[in-house]
Amino acid sequence: MDENQNWDEFLVPYQQAVEELKVKLKGIRKQFGKENLHKPVEFVTGRVKPVDSILAKAELRNISLNRLETEMQDIAGLRIMCQFVEDIHEVVRLLRNRKDIKIVEERDYITNQKESGYRSYHVVFEYPVQVIDGEKIILAEVQIRTLSMNFWATIEHSLNYKYKGEFPEDIKVRLKRAAEAVYQLDEEMSEIREEIQEAQHLFSYSKRNSLEETDDKKKLE
Repeated sequence: MDENQNWDEFLVPYQQAVEELKVKLKGIRKQFGKENLHKPVEFVTGRVKPVDSILAKAELRNISLNRLETEMQDIAGLRIMCQFVEDIHEVVRLLRNRKDIKIVEERDYITNQKESGYRSYHVVFEYPVQVIDGEKIILAEVQIRTLSMNFWATIEHSLNYKYKGEFPEDIKVRLKRAAEAVYQLDEEMSEIREEIQEAQHLFSYSKRNSLEETDDKKKLE
């Protein structure tokens, strides 16, 4: 960040990147739906890190403001939620094959979960944003996780904010126990994944036919 630059100006490319990437990542779900295939993406969220969070992290990591663009990877952050752990690996494969991003780092906290119990797959990449002066390359991070992993991570994040990272021992134990339960849930869902997908496919087919019948009735009225 240039010392003569204000925060609104600095964050514009990141805001643009988040909006563009949300549309593109949601497009993955639509494409699988059109092909009548299981959708590895359940939903996508995104945000630009608030200024106070940027400053707090910069101080914690000893990152000077003029090095934010190259050393802070998650100013533009996105999350992809999946139903199954297998979907996470499929999404990672799809990201690796994209031509509009350049992956610079991957962190697999699913195979190698954190001590706290946190599980997710992080992909950091360079993304080109078209601005008035031409093209600007920014860093962005996408976190890919199951719905159950996201529930745990959301709760842990809230508690972390309350306790400033210094969890009471009983809370730490309960969080770890909950993380193990989440892991078991994902494992069980993977075991019956094919049955779940078949049921969802049948439900979707039935719902689509029902809507078509309703439209036909309206046309006849």
